[in-house]
Amino acid sequence: MLIEPHAFGTHHWSRQSFLNELANPGGHYFVTADELSAKLCGYSGFWLIGEEAHITTLAVHPDLRRRYIGELLLINDIEHAQNVGASWLTLEVRASNYAAQNLYFKYGFKNLGTRRKYYQDNDEDALVLWAENIRSDEFKKNVNTHLQDLQAKFAVSDITLNTGALSQNRQNT
Repeated sequence: MLIEPHAFGTHHWSRQSFLNELANPGGHYFVTADELSAKLCGYSGFWLIGEEAHITTLAVHPDLRRRYIGELLLINDIEHAQNVGASWLTLEVRASNYAAQNLYFKYGFKNLGTRRKYYQDNDEDALVLWAENIRSDEFKKNVNTHLQDLQAKFAVSDITLNTGALSQNRQNT
C-alpha cells in the first residue's frame, strides 16, 4: 500500500481494492521484498481470462527504480501467465509513462490503440498494449535472452532465487 500512491498518484487502488484483487480466483499477484529488511520493493499481477492475461498492476518503490525490479516482475508475470495457459498478454499504460512503455516494447508488446481519458485523476489517455503468442518459441527466446542479460549483469545463475518473493504464488486473504 505504501508504494501505490507514489507509483500511481492520487487515483490509486485502495486497501479494499487490493483485498478484492487477492480474493479474485482469476487473479495472480506477486511481490518482491528485500530479504534483510523485509521492505516491500515492488509488486505485480494479472487476471487470467480464458487464454488472455491482463496485467492489472506493476509497481516498484520509487527509491528502488532503475534497478531492474520492474523488469523482473514483468518476466515473472510472463512466465506465470504462460504456465497457467495464457496465450496473450494485455495491459493499459499511461501515454506519458515512456519508461514503462519502453519496457513493455522490449518484451514484444505492441500498441493496439488508445483509451481516451482513461485515467480519472487527470483524464490522461492510456495506450492499450498487447503481446500475442507468448507461448511461441520466438517469444520465449526473446524473454530468455533478456533474462540472461540480467543474470549476466548481476553475475548470478538464477536471478529468480535472488529476488526473494518473486517466485511466490498469489496470497489468499
